[in-house]
Amino acid sequence: MVCVILGWTDICLRNDVTMLRIQRTTGKTTVLTVIGRLGAENVSELCQLVETEPTDKVLVLDLADLVLADRAVVRILRNFELQERIVLRNCPAYIREWITREQISE
Repeated sequence: MVCVILGWTDICLRNDVTMLRIQRTTGKTTVLTVIGRLGAENVSELCQLVETEPTDKVLVLDLADLVLADRAVVRILRNFELQERIVLRNCPAYIREWITREQISE
């Protein structure tokens, strides 16, 4: 299940394999809080949300409640960071290390 919460709007997409919720909050910065499992099968929802945000504002991805990520997700997060498109907040250590290793291997 993928739930995207945008203000009062709640959009859910069902997928029997994974559960993902993305919550958007705004203030001085826009924060997308990623909750649950993020994998190749549902990362497109996150990418679509990132792409709809204005490029002149800081976009924060809060990963404190991210349970699981796969290689496709790590590569996308790394690319967003390299493009200075996002700032990762509360990034789990294993994901940060994986991002670093992906950069070294290229």
